[in-house]
Amino acid sequence: MRRRILGLRVTLILVATIALSLASTSPASAAVWKWTATGKMATARWRHTATRLLDGRVLVAGGADTDQGPLASAELYDPASRTWASTGSLATARYDHTATLLPDGKVLVAGGFDNAGLSALASAELYDPASATWASTGSMAAARSGHSATLLSDGRVLVAGGFDGSTFTPSAEIYDPGSGTWASAGSMATARWSHTATRLLDGRVIVAGGGNSDSFAIASSELYNPASGTWAPTGNMSTARSYHTATLLQGGRVLVAGGAGAQEPDQASAEIYDPTSGTWLHAGKMTTSRESHTATPVAGGKVLVAGGFECCGQALAGAEIGQRP
Repeated sequence: MRRRILGLRVTLILVATIALSLASTSPASAAVWKWTATGKMATARWRHTATRLLDGRVLVAGGADTDQGPLASAELYDPASRTWASTGSLATARYDHTATLLPDGKVLVAGGFDNAGLSALASAELYDPASATWASTGSMAAARSGHSATLLSDGRVLVAGGFDGSTFTPSAEIYDPGSGTWASAGSMATARWSHTATRLLDGRVIVAGGGNSDSFAIASSELYNPASGTWAPTGNMSTARSYHTATLLQGGRVLVAGGAGAQEPDQASAEIYDPTSGTWLHAGKMTTSRESHTATPVAGGKVLVAGGFECCGQALAGAEIGQRP
């Protein structure tokens, strides 16, 4: 299993990005973020998910360990104590899946790869933080891994792109938590996986980067409009990257950090998307180069980055906090 995971990594990723500095309005006015280490997870993992719950804790679920392969375990991070604690396990071990906080406080986990190897999953399950248990829900129309899942303003979840083990797809579908079912949501202009998707303050969703059969790292971005159900292009990132993270910041901009790119082996760089101009601004660097990690907003406008995989190394258990000074 370890060889399968690393084989997929070598086939679909080359590592890199460029050294960057944070700008509030332009690259000339830099304001570097500060990153500091925090408590370690009980299990080293990468290609996992991290979701901020309604009570402020962060649920980390699944992923893969370099030696053990796909994981079903899950754990909770408490920002107040800066500690981690184990919680209920997924019904199916999976990595390259998605996890989305629903309005009722539950978390929807969908797709990913499982123990069988490189066959993607169409299955989905729900985590209930009140009972710390997992339960099955409706399956997607298409099996997919490395896709994105975004909560829309009306409480539904938009899933886009992904890889089924043999084909990259531009298709999208929407989950209705009321019925537990999925419906088509059109297609992106570009097939991609290991990209990010972030809901902006105006309700639109920006999809950025990723990779496909044509390129292991893409710089392009596009917007989904739930009101019209259509997709449209927007500004490109300064660096092509996949397996990165994207976090909505206070004020409505989006922080993209780390990932695998096409330049040089530096996976600590970051940049910010400004939805008012449709452009990307330079950002600072994390203390550790990483890809396939997670980034989650926590109290005080800070961002918790956890786990991932360092270039040519092992899965990471370390975490760090980013904030604008």
